[in-house]
Amino acid sequence: QVQLVESGGGLVQAGGSLRLSCAASGFTFITFSSYTMGWFRQAPGKERAFVAAVSWGGGTTHYPDSVKGRFTVSRDNAKNTVYLQMNNLTPEDTAVYYCAATFGRAWIDLKSGGVDNWGKGALVTVSA
Repeated sequence: QVQLVESGGGLVQAGGSLRLSCAASGFTFITFSSYTMGWFRQAPGKERAFVAAVSWGGGTTHYPDSVKGRFTVSRDNAKNTVYLQMNNLTPEDTAVYYCAATFGRAWIDLKSGGVDNWGKGALVTVSA
């Protein structure tokens, strides 16, 4: 069974940067490179929201307007890992960030909740 483990969360001041990592494991016949990967976040009292997605080969990425230009998603298929580089953070970015994987579907499906596997989340706190 595929497992996703996030790391790299923590406390940062506004304007700072953090990089989240998501290590994937548990693959058998289907490899990591067959999964569309993404990130979501859930702020206190709010619903889980899409943050980023990256295609199988890493060549295509997608972001909502709220993070476009500040966040960058990437993946290393040799290491079964996806990353989220977050720059110019604001207190509004405070949330638990979740790694997500979907097999055989496009990013728009992942964005809409078509997720096969979730990580347990990493807390990011941005102080003013």
